[in-house]
Amino acid sequence: MEIRRVKFVTGVTPEKDEGDNNNNVNGIKRRKIEVTASCNGAGGDTEECSAHENGKPEMNQEIVMKLVLTPSILLNPNLYPKYGVASVCGRRRDMEDAVAVYPSFFKKNQEFDYPLHYFGVYDGHGCSHVAMRCRERLHELVKEEAALAAVPSSLANGEWKKAMERSFSRMDKEAIVASDGGVAAAGGGGGGSCRCEMQTPECDAVGSTAVVAVITRDKIIVANCGDSRAVLSRNGKPVPLSIDHKPDRPDELNRIQAAGGRVIYWDGPRVLGVLAMSRAIGDNYLKPYVSCEPEVTVTERTAGDDCLILASDGLWDVVSNDTACGVARMCLRGKGQVQSFSTSPENDVAMVENGGGATSSGGGENSDKACSDASMLLTKLALARRSTDNVSVVVVDLRRDTWP
Repeated sequence: MEIRRVKFVTGVTPEKDEGDNNNNVNGIKRRKIEVTASCNGAGGDTEECSAHENGKPEMNQEIVMKLVLTPSILLNPNLYPKYGVASVCGRRRDMEDAVAVYPSFFKKNQEFDYPLHYFGVYDGHGCSHVAMRCRERLHELVKEEAALAAVPSSLANGEWKKAMERSFSRMDKEAIVASDGGVAAAGGGGGGSCRCEMQTPECDAVGSTAVVAVITRDKIIVANCGDSRAVLSRNGKPVPLSIDHKPDRPDELNRIQAAGGRVIYWDGPRVLGVLAMSRAIGDNYLKPYVSCEPEVTVTERTAGDDCLILASDGLWDVVSNDTACGVARMCLRGKGQVQSFSTSPENDVAMVENGGGATSSGGGENSDKACSDASMLLTKLALARRSTDNVSVVVVDLRRDTWP
């Protein structure tokens, strides 16, 4: 008997595969793998890799890659920072993650002010349209808030915190208005383009996490709302730049209870026994217990910074911060590629250091490929570790000699 199909809070019944008794925490587990990867570019200037495979997701299946290059990026290799992106549908029926990459998304003064670079990962739940709307709009809201400052790249830490909080609050209001009005929110498509068909009460039960990084010449500003995560690799060690918003986190538990809500342990801690995170954009039916307010950290960049990893919980559920940073560092150093994974994090990193039986890639002009390899290998590692969620990973090269 699947008691979680009855959600007394909203009356919404989650979907479930027939004959599948190994559901994940959201009651959905799908036999489908979809992989997409993009490197260096956004808004039409992309180098994109994609693969699609249906059927039972055996971990030893070969993934066929299709590479599409955009000449503008190749002609301007120093225009954008080095980065790589990979998204995997995994065992879910639908892809509800969304990734946003907007290099040089804002310049106050092209002559004197260093450009701001935007990276974001959004993990949708209930449906994909809130995550998709965040991908299309949140960076614009951050840009508008940053534009209020005379020199955005020199904003004080407190000003960045306020700017991010206002941006997330506006994004949350837009998501709610779009749902209430039946307005298409997913990539400009029609109201019937998503599973919930943008109809209440289904759309009230849709939301998304958001972990966003804005990188300036000397700072890394991270705003997090939900259980996606940002981790910095510095001097060979992982430095978490965000803390997951889980309902049983002591401060989050106190906040929920103070608002009159409850955290019920049903296959893990959940707000009112429903949502496995305590903060998110959307989820109108769980307010005020589920908050859209982000936690913001401002970190000074140093010469020891290797890379920044943004990823949805599909990665972090099965891969530690240390292992993820180790794999990314080895790829950036061109020590090789991982062709297969073990069950030991230490062995996984060792395989990269030793080349993993694959051809090695050098640094310099191959740095873009290295970031893409790192993001793809991390998604493959998550699948090998039997992650039951969508997996989205962004790897940004922060080494000083690789930035324009």
